[in-house]
Amino acid sequence: MQPAFYDTNAPKKPTNVSINRDLLLQAKEHQINLSQALENRLAELLREQKQQQWLRDNQDAVEAYNQRIAQNGLFSDGQRKF
Repeated sequence: MQPAFYDTNAPKKPTNVSINRDLLLQAKEHQINLSQALENRLAELLREQKQQQWLRDNQDAVEAYNQRIAQNGLFSDGQRKF
């Protein structure tokens, strides 16, 4: 499991959201906890956004590393048996 990138102990804040009526009814029928579902999905979306931002911020370093490996190989290349 990945460590949380936000304060999981922060207090809850009541918030108003608008939801498609049919989705809301079906969620209630299936006993889906809307607050938990929203928090989980928001965390997923934020994690994806932060990963994409990290890749953008580090693109030059990743490309330089990949180029160095393509030119020089890996330290362990001579040790592999496959």
